Amino acid sequence: MFGTDIRSEDYGELQRVVNAVFAPGISSLATCSKLDVVARAEIFDLCDDLREVVEALPSRTYTRQRLCDQLNSILVGHGWAGVYGTVE
Repeated sequence: MFGTDIRSEDYGELQRVVNAVFAPGISSLATCSKLDVVARAEIFDLCDDLREVVEALPSRTYTRQRLCDQLNSILVGHGWAGVYGTVE
C-alpha cells in the first residue's frame, strides 16, 4: 500500500529501552543520562539503526518525557517512526 511504512521486527524496541531506564512507578522527576540509555541499548543489543538513534542523543540529563521527545524527534527526522515506532 502506498505511503505505509512496513514495521521492522525491531518495532517497539526503543520503548523497551525507555521502560527499562524509567521503571514503572518511578517519579516523573527522575532523570537519566545519555550514558544510561546507551548502556541499556547495548544490553538489549539494538539493531544498527536504533543504536544510531540512541547515539544521536545529545549528552545531557533527561526526564522520561524529555527523553521520549528527543528520541521521537530523531526517529521522525530519519523517517523511521513508522518502521520502529515512537516512544512514550
